Amino acid sequence: MLGIIGGTGLTQLANLEITHRQVARTPYGEPSGALTFGRICGQDVIFLARHGYGHTIPPHEVNYRANLWALKDHGVDRVVSVATVGGIHPQLIPGTLVIPNQIIDYTHGRAATYFVENGKPVTHQDFTFPYCSAMRTALLQAAASAGISLHDGGVYGVAQGPRLETAAEINRMERDGADMVGMTGMPEAYLARELALCYATVGAVVNYAAGRGLSADGIQMEEIQPVLGEVMLQVRHLLEQLVTNDAAGLCGF
Repeated sequence: MLGIIGGTGLTQLANLEITHRQVARTPYGEPSGALTFGRICGQDVIFLARHGYGHTIPPHEVNYRANLWALKDHGVDRVVSVATVGGIHPQLIPGTLVIPNQIIDYTHGRAATYFVENGKPVTHQDFTFPYCSAMRTALLQAAASAGISLHDGGVYGVAQGPRLETAAEINRMERDGADMVGMTGMPEAYLARELALCYATVGAVVNYAAGRGLSADGIQMEEIQPVLGEVMLQVRHLLEQLVTNDAAGLCGF
């Protein structure tokens, strides 16, 4: 079953035919909210708002372990994560969708593994390629089928938040090789790997990163909302096509 984790701007799915909601309990505490069960194009999916359904949980306080555990515990085996990001690479202008293929983790102090005092032998997971290639391919195929333009590949620099970055920090990330910056990519991607979930991210570029483009003199928050609304329409169409392709056996899962 497909699980969808919605980020900023996607606390609900207008194209989701909701069947019921269920409060989940996990060994790692409560997830960000109740799991929303429903159907998109007749196919069962589970949706979870990463920041809560009222967008009240900041990125550094999201219970990533509980979120992914709850999805796995209720039958999810593949996950699409939707995340808003700022564009560092010149091609990643506001309104662009991107399917990243790499991560640089700048976060700290987050619960980043399930191997904590559980009595089980530690397993060192290979994380050379942090995203599931099958899910990335499925998203790219869905975009092509739906006529949605997006950017294939890019390095997601994950900042701690909740504050936005300084221009110097963005310069550093660019030197490190980051193409976009966001606050929720880790430890979510790695925890999905520990749970053997096929996981990939859809990055929705909603602003230029600090010191770039129209954000050269500062990020104008009031300019983000209109872009956010438009780009999330594209995300919804992409998810519809992904589910349609999956139902037709075109995704290879």
